[in-house]
Amino acid sequence: MNDRPLETPARRSPALGRDLIGLAAIIVAAGLGYLIFPDNLALLTRIIGIALLVLSLDLVTGYGGIATLGQAALFGSGAYAAGIASAHFGITNPLLMTLCGIAGGMFAGLICGFIILRAHGLPQLVLSIALIYLFHEVANKASGWTGGSDGLSGISTDALFGVFEFDLWGRTAYFFGVGLLLMVMVLLRLLVRSPFGMLCRGIKEDPIRIAAMGASPKVALIKMYVISGAVAGVGGALNAISTQVVGLDSLSFTQSAEALVMLVLGGTGSLFGALVGTVVFMLFEDYVSAANPFHWLTMVGALLILVVLFAPKGIYGTAAAYLSRRKEVR
Repeated sequence: MNDRPLETPARRSPALGRDLIGLAAIIVAAGLGYLIFPDNLALLTRIIGIALLVLSLDLVTGYGGIATLGQAALFGSGAYAAGIASAHFGITNPLLMTLCGIAGGMFAGLICGFIILRAHGLPQLVLSIALIYLFHEVANKASGWTGGSDGLSGISTDALFGVFEFDLWGRTAYFFGVGLLLMVMVLLRLLVRSPFGMLCRGIKEDPIRIAAMGASPKVALIKMYVISGAVAGVGGALNAISTQVVGLDSLSFTQSAEALVMLVLGGTGSLFGALVGTVVFMLFEDYVSAANPFHWLTMVGALLILVVLFAPKGIYGTAAAYLSRRKEVR
Protein backbone atom coordinates (compact mmCIF):
# COMPACT_ATOMS: atom_id res chain seq x y z
CA MET A 1 0.00 0.00 0.00
CA ASN A 2 2.85 2.36 0.80
CA ASP A 3 4.30 1.69 -2.67
CA ARG A 4 1.30 3.36 -4.29
CA PRO A 5 2.45 6.48 -6.16
CA LEU A 6 1.37 9.80 -4.79
CA GLU A 7 -1.61 11.35 -6.52
CA THR A 8 -0.59 14.39 -8.49
CA PRO A 9 -3.00 17.04 -9.75
CA ALA A 10 -2.69 15.46 -13.20
CA ARG A 11 -3.74 12.09 -11.78
CA ARG A 12 -6.59 13.55 -9.76
CA SER A 13 -8.11 15.67 -12.51
CA PRO A 14 -9.51 12.79 -14.65
CA ALA A 15 -11.07 11.22 -11.56
CA LEU A 16 -12.53 14.57 -10.51
CA GLY A 17 -13.92 15.05 -14.00
CA ARG A 18 -15.60 11.63 -13.90
CA ASP A 19 -17.09 12.40 -10.50
CA LEU A 20 -18.50 15.72 -11.70
CA ILE A 21 -19.97 14.02 -14.77
CA GLY A 22 -21.49 11.35 -12.55
CA LEU A 23 -23.05 13.87 -10.18
CA ALA A 24 -24.36 15.87 -13.15
CA ALA A 25 -25.86 12.65 -14.52
CA ILE A 26 -27.67 12.08 -11.22
CA ILE A 27 -29.12 15.60 -11.34
CA VAL A 28 -30.20 15.18 -14.96
CA ALA A 29 -31.72 11.76 -14.24
CA ALA A 30 -33.59 13.21 -11.25
CA GLY A 31 -34.98 15.99 -13.41
CA LEU A 32 -36.03 13.59 -16.15
CA GLY A 33 -37.63 11.32 -13.56
CA TYR A 34 -39.69 14.23 -12.28
CA LEU A 35 -40.82 15.10 -15.81
CA ILE A 36 -41.53 11.52 -16.93
CA PHE A 37 -43.13 10.22 -13.72
CA PRO A 38 -44.83 13.28 -12.16
CA ASP A 39 -47.64 11.10 -10.81
CA ASN A 40 -45.38 8.36 -9.47
CA LEU A 41 -42.84 10.26 -7.40
CA ALA A 42 -43.40 7.85 -4.51
CA LEU A 43 -41.76 5.11 -6.58
CA LEU A 44 -38.81 7.34 -7.44
CA THR A 45 -38.37 8.30 -3.79
CA ARG A 46 -38.39 4.62 -2.83
CA ILE A 47 -35.77 3.96 -5.52
CA ILE A 48 -33.56 6.60 -3.90
CA GLY A 49 -34.02 5.02 -0.48
CA ILE A 50 -33.14 1.56 -1.79
CA ALA A 51 -30.21 3.02 -3.75
CA LEU A 52 -28.78 4.25 -0.44
CA LEU A 53 -29.16 0.72 0.93
CA VAL A 54 -27.32 -0.72 -2.09
CA LEU A 55 -24.58 1.91 -1.73
CA SER A 56 -24.11 0.86 1.89
CA LEU A 57 -23.86 -2.77 0.79
CA ASP A 58 -21.27 -1.82 -1.83
CA LEU A 59 -19.10 -0.28 0.89
CA VAL A 60 -18.86 -3.51 2.89
CA THR A 61 -18.99 -6.00 0.01
CA GLY A 62 -17.53 -4.21 -3.00
CA TYR A 63 -14.84 -2.28 -1.15
CA GLY A 64 -14.41 -4.30 2.06
CA GLY A 65 -14.95 -7.82 0.72
CA ILE A 66 -17.40 -8.76 3.49
CA ALA A 67 -19.96 -11.41 2.52
CA THR A 68 -23.36 -10.40 3.88
CA LEU A 69 -27.03 -11.01 3.22
CA GLY A 70 -28.22 -9.00 6.19
CA GLN A 71 -27.73 -5.39 5.09
CA ALA A 72 -31.44 -4.66 5.49
CA ALA A 73 -30.89 -4.84 9.25
CA LEU A 74 -29.09 -1.49 8.98
CA PHE A 75 -31.70 -0.01 6.66
CA GLY A 76 -34.61 -1.13 8.85
CA SER A 77 -32.90 0.08 12.01
CA GLY A 78 -32.55 3.52 10.48
CA ALA A 79 -36.19 3.52 9.41
CA TYR A 80 -37.42 2.47 12.84
CA ALA A 81 -35.12 4.94 14.61
CA ALA A 82 -36.52 7.83 12.55
CA GLY A 83 -40.10 6.55 12.92
CA ILE A 84 -39.87 6.01 16.67
CA ALA A 85 -38.31 9.44 17.13
CA SER A 86 -41.38 10.97 15.48
CA ALA A 87 -44.16 8.70 16.74
CA HIS A 88 -42.99 8.35 20.36
CA PHE A 89 -40.81 11.37 21.06
CA GLY A 90 -42.43 14.05 18.93
CA ILE A 91 -39.37 14.75 16.77
CA THR A 92 -40.95 15.89 13.51
CA ASN A 93 -38.14 17.88 11.92
CA PRO A 94 -37.11 15.84 8.84
CA LEU A 95 -33.44 16.71 9.29
CA LEU A 96 -33.46 15.57 12.92
CA MET A 97 -35.35 12.42 11.91
CA THR A 98 -32.65 11.74 9.33
CA LEU A 99 -29.99 12.14 12.01
CA CYS A 100 -31.89 9.66 14.18
CA GLY A 101 -31.94 7.26 11.24
CA ILE A 102 -28.19 7.68 10.80
CA ALA A 103 -27.63 6.94 14.50
CA GLY A 104 -29.86 3.86 14.34
CA GLY A 105 -28.08 2.57 11.25
CA MET A 106 -24.64 3.16 12.75
CA PHE A 107 -25.58 1.32 15.94
CA ALA A 108 -26.91 -1.63 13.93
CA GLY A 109 -23.78 -1.53 11.77
CA LEU A 110 -21.56 -1.71 14.86
CA ILE A 111 -23.43 -4.75 16.16
CA CYS A 112 -23.52 -6.53 12.80
CA GLY A 113 -19.90 -5.72 11.98
CA PHE A 114 -18.63 -6.94 15.36
CA ILE A 115 -20.47 -10.26 15.00
CA ILE A 116 -20.04 -10.94 11.28
CA LEU A 117 -16.31 -10.15 11.27
CA ARG A 118 -15.67 -12.90 13.80
CA ALA A 119 -16.00 -15.31 10.87
CA HIS A 120 -14.69 -15.48 7.30
CA GLY A 121 -16.20 -16.49 3.96
CA LEU A 122 -19.40 -18.51 3.95
CA PRO A 123 -19.85 -18.42 7.75
CA GLN A 124 -20.20 -14.64 7.38
CA LEU A 125 -23.25 -15.23 5.18
CA VAL A 126 -24.76 -17.53 7.81
CA LEU A 127 -24.19 -14.96 10.55
CA SER A 128 -25.65 -12.15 8.44
CA ILE A 129 -28.78 -14.20 7.68
CA ALA A 130 -29.15 -15.04 11.37
CA LEU A 131 -28.80 -11.36 12.28
CA ILE A 132 -31.45 -10.17 9.83
CA TYR A 133 -33.91 -12.70 11.24
CA LEU A 134 -33.04 -11.67 14.80
CA PHE A 135 -33.55 -7.98 14.00
CA HIS A 136 -36.85 -8.84 12.32
CA GLU A 137 -38.07 -10.84 15.33
CA VAL A 138 -37.00 -8.18 17.84
CA ALA A 139 -38.94 -5.55 15.88
CA ASN A 140 -41.93 -7.88 15.73
CA LYS A 141 -41.92 -8.60 19.48
CA ALA A 142 -41.32 -4.97 20.51
CA SER A 143 -44.76 -4.05 19.16
CA GLY A 144 -45.23 -1.33 21.76
CA TRP A 145 -42.45 0.63 20.08
CA THR A 146 -42.51 -0.66 16.51
CA GLY A 147 -46.15 -1.56 15.93
CA GLY A 148 -45.14 -5.18 15.32
CA SER A 149 -46.73 -6.85 12.30
CA ASP A 150 -49.14 -3.90 11.89
CA GLY A 151 -46.26 -1.52 11.26
CA LEU A 152 -45.25 1.70 12.98
CA SER A 153 -47.74 4.47 12.23
CA GLY A 154 -48.34 7.91 13.68
CA ILE A 155 -45.23 9.33 12.00
CA SER A 156 -45.51 12.99 11.07
CA THR A 157 -43.03 15.47 9.65
CA ASP A 158 -42.82 19.25 9.68
CA ALA A 159 -42.22 21.28 6.55
CA LEU A 160 -38.67 21.04 5.26
CA PHE A 161 -36.78 24.17 6.37
CA GLY A 162 -40.16 25.39 7.60
CA VAL A 163 -41.26 26.13 4.03
CA PHE A 164 -41.72 22.97 1.94
CA GLU A 165 -44.58 20.79 3.12
CA PHE A 166 -44.49 17.03 2.55
CA ASP A 167 -47.52 16.87 0.26
CA LEU A 168 -49.55 13.93 -1.00
CA TRP A 169 -47.88 14.10 -4.42
CA GLY A 170 -44.47 13.44 -2.87
CA ARG A 171 -42.67 16.38 -4.46
CA THR A 172 -40.90 17.53 -1.31
CA ALA A 173 -39.98 13.98 -0.30
CA TYR A 174 -38.56 13.34 -3.77
CA PHE A 175 -36.35 16.41 -3.91
CA PHE A 176 -35.33 15.85 -0.29
CA GLY A 177 -34.24 12.36 -1.29
CA VAL A 178 -32.32 13.66 -4.31
CA GLY A 179 -30.50 16.14 -2.07
CA LEU A 180 -29.60 13.41 0.42
CA LEU A 181 -28.37 11.13 -2.37
CA LEU A 182 -26.13 13.84 -3.83
CA MET A 183 -24.60 14.63 -0.44
CA VAL A 184 -24.01 10.96 0.32
CA MET A 185 -22.41 10.39 -3.09
CA VAL A 186 -19.99 13.29 -2.64
CA LEU A 187 -18.96 12.06 0.80
CA LEU A 188 -18.58 8.46 -0.34
CA ARG A 189 -16.47 9.42 -3.35
CA LEU A 190 -14.14 11.22 -0.96
CA LEU A 191 -14.19 8.22 1.39
CA VAL A 192 -13.31 5.52 -1.14
CA ARG A 193 -10.40 7.58 -2.48
CA SER A 194 -9.08 8.43 0.97
CA PRO A 195 -6.26 6.46 2.66
CA PHE A 196 -8.93 4.67 4.70
CA GLY A 197 -10.78 3.66 1.55
CA MET A 198 -7.57 2.41 -0.03
CA LEU A 199 -6.84 0.47 3.17
CA CYS A 200 -10.19 -1.30 2.94
CA ARG A 201 -9.54 -2.17 -0.70
CA GLY A 202 -6.18 -3.56 0.32
CA ILE A 203 -7.82 -5.67 3.02
CA LYS A 204 -10.20 -7.08 0.43
CA GLU A 205 -7.30 -8.05 -1.83
CA ASP A 206 -4.79 -9.31 0.76
CA PRO A 207 -5.72 -9.01 4.47
CA ILE A 208 -2.62 -10.94 5.57
CA ARG A 209 -0.28 -8.43 3.94
CA ILE A 210 -2.21 -5.52 5.47
CA ALA A 211 -1.93 -7.10 8.92
CA ALA A 212 1.81 -7.66 8.37
CA MET A 213 2.17 -3.93 7.60
CA GLY A 214 0.83 -3.14 11.09
CA ALA A 215 -2.79 -2.23 10.31
CA SER A 216 -5.76 -4.00 11.87
CA PRO A 217 -8.09 -5.37 9.17
CA LYS A 218 -10.86 -6.12 11.67
CA VAL A 219 -10.89 -2.62 13.16
CA ALA A 220 -10.88 -1.01 9.71
CA LEU A 221 -13.74 -3.19 8.47
CA ILE A 222 -15.81 -2.52 11.59
CA LYS A 223 -15.37 1.19 10.91
CA MET A 224 -16.49 0.61 7.32
CA TYR A 225 -19.50 -1.31 8.60
CA VAL A 226 -20.46 1.59 10.86
CA ILE A 227 -20.13 4.02 7.93
CA SER A 228 -22.26 1.74 5.78
CA GLY A 229 -24.80 1.71 8.60
CA ALA A 230 -24.95 5.49 8.46
CA VAL A 231 -25.62 5.38 4.70
CA ALA A 232 -28.27 2.68 5.06
CA GLY A 233 -29.77 4.66 7.93
CA VAL A 234 -30.22 7.68 5.66
CA GLY A 235 -32.14 5.47 3.23
CA GLY A 236 -34.26 4.04 6.02
CA ALA A 237 -35.04 7.48 7.42
CA LEU A 238 -36.01 8.72 3.96
CA ASN A 239 -38.37 5.75 3.63
CA ALA A 240 -39.97 6.54 7.00
CA ILE A 241 -40.31 10.25 6.22
CA SER A 242 -41.75 9.76 2.75
CA THR A 243 -44.25 7.00 3.57
CA GLN A 244 -44.91 7.95 7.23
CA VAL A 245 -45.06 4.28 8.13
CA VAL A 246 -42.41 1.63 8.85
CA GLY A 247 -43.19 -2.04 8.35
CA LEU A 248 -41.37 -5.26 9.13
CA ASP A 249 -40.58 -5.63 5.42
CA SER A 250 -37.82 -3.05 5.89
CA LEU A 251 -36.04 -5.70 7.99
CA SER A 252 -36.79 -8.63 5.70
CA PHE A 253 -34.32 -11.10 4.26
CA THR A 254 -35.92 -10.47 0.85
CA GLN A 255 -34.88 -6.82 1.08
CA SER A 256 -31.29 -7.83 1.74
CA ALA A 257 -31.23 -10.37 -1.06
CA GLU A 258 -32.68 -7.93 -3.58
CA ALA A 259 -30.11 -5.32 -2.56
CA LEU A 260 -27.34 -7.80 -3.35
CA VAL A 261 -28.96 -8.59 -6.70
CA MET A 262 -29.10 -4.88 -7.57
CA LEU A 263 -25.44 -4.46 -6.62
CA VAL A 264 -24.34 -7.37 -8.82
CA LEU A 265 -26.58 -6.10 -11.61
CA GLY A 266 -24.89 -2.70 -11.63
CA GLY A 267 -21.37 -3.78 -10.68
CA THR A 268 -19.63 -4.23 -7.33
CA GLY A 269 -16.90 -1.91 -6.16
CA SER A 270 -18.41 1.06 -7.99
CA LEU A 271 -20.71 3.58 -6.36
CA PHE A 272 -22.24 4.61 -9.67
CA GLY A 273 -22.69 0.95 -10.52
CA ALA A 274 -24.77 0.51 -7.37
CA LEU A 275 -27.03 3.36 -8.50
CA VAL A 276 -27.39 1.98 -12.02
CA GLY A 277 -28.24 -1.50 -10.76
CA THR A 278 -30.89 -0.15 -8.39
CA VAL A 279 -32.60 2.02 -11.00
CA VAL A 280 -32.59 -0.68 -13.69
CA PHE A 281 -33.85 -3.42 -11.39
CA MET A 282 -36.62 -1.43 -9.69
CA LEU A 283 -37.93 0.24 -12.85
CA PHE A 284 -37.83 -3.04 -14.76
CA GLU A 285 -39.58 -4.82 -11.88
CA ASP A 286 -42.26 -2.13 -11.67
CA TYR A 287 -42.88 -2.16 -15.41
CA VAL A 288 -43.04 -5.92 -15.97
CA SER A 289 -45.12 -6.56 -12.82
CA ALA A 290 -47.70 -4.08 -14.13
CA ALA A 291 -47.57 -5.44 -17.69
CA ASN A 292 -47.74 -9.11 -16.71
CA PRO A 293 -48.76 -9.70 -13.07
CA PHE A 294 -48.52 -13.51 -13.44
CA HIS A 295 -45.13 -14.03 -15.08
CA TRP A 296 -43.16 -10.94 -14.15
CA LEU A 297 -40.75 -12.90 -11.93
CA THR A 298 -39.77 -14.96 -14.98
CA MET A 299 -38.88 -11.80 -16.86
CA VAL A 300 -36.84 -10.45 -13.95
CA GLY A 301 -35.02 -13.77 -13.69
CA ALA A 302 -34.26 -13.76 -17.41
CA LEU A 303 -32.83 -10.23 -17.14
CA LEU A 304 -30.53 -11.26 -14.30
CA ILE A 305 -29.30 -14.35 -16.15
CA LEU A 306 -28.53 -12.32 -19.27
CA VAL A 307 -26.61 -9.69 -17.32
CA VAL A 308 -24.58 -12.23 -15.33
CA LEU A 309 -23.71 -14.25 -18.46
CA PHE A 310 -22.94 -11.42 -20.86
CA ALA A 311 -21.94 -8.60 -18.48
CA PRO A 312 -20.19 -10.33 -15.55
CA LYS A 313 -18.90 -7.02 -14.21
CA GLY A 314 -22.43 -5.62 -14.10
CA ILE A 315 -24.07 -3.12 -16.41
CA TYR A 316 -22.00 -0.13 -15.31
CA GLY A 317 -18.79 -2.10 -14.77
CA THR A 318 -18.94 -3.71 -18.20
CA ALA A 319 -19.74 -0.41 -19.91
CA ALA A 320 -16.88 1.34 -18.10
CA ALA A 321 -14.44 -1.44 -19.04
CA TYR A 322 -15.54 -1.26 -22.68
CA LEU A 323 -15.05 2.52 -22.84
CA SER A 324 -11.66 2.17 -21.18
CA ARG A 325 -10.55 -0.35 -23.84
CA ARG A 326 -11.77 1.96 -26.58
CA LYS A 327 -9.64 4.77 -25.21
CA GLU A 328 -6.57 2.53 -25.02
CA VAL A 329 -7.03 1.48 -28.66
CA ARG A 330 -7.19 5.10 -29.74
